Amino acid sequence: GIGYRGYRGDRGDRGDRKRRGGEMAQKYRKAPFEELWIWREAHQLMLIVHEIANNLLYKERRLADQMKRASSSVPDNIAEGYGSFYYNDKLKCFYTARKEARETQNHLHSAGAKQFIGKEKEVELVSRYEGLIIGINNYNKYIIKKRNVK
Repeated sequence: GIGYRGYRGDRGDRGDRKRRGGEMAQKYRKAPFEELWIWREAHQLMLIVHEIANNLLYKERRLADQMKRASSSVPDNIAEGYGSFYYNDKLKCFYTARKEARETQNHLHSAGAKQFIGKEKEVELVSRYEGLIIGINNYNKYIIKKRNVK
């Protein structure tokens, strides 16, 4: 069929799996973005925010949905940006991740003001997101520096 005929790894991988009896499918290979501490922190925060959102009352389902979407978008955009080839595409994704982190901070303040989470938990999570935003900013500076080297 039509496809990536010139891609050697495709045919070789299929053959390896057949010869080795599926061993390759059992070995876990980390995605490169998983090595970024900003992705790991964003992922951990997303899991915490989802747990909070899942415990909100039904009448607050809109806030819960917004919390889930914004917090999920942070690690998603970090992973997408890491995988982008062009520097400007990388930066666009990381800028979006930063905006979504700010939005999540706002949702956490809303949940705190409505007393769905305790003040201590609210402050802790907002602070962790602030540290994440600083990390994203620093990574953006690194990308800009690499982009400007000629």
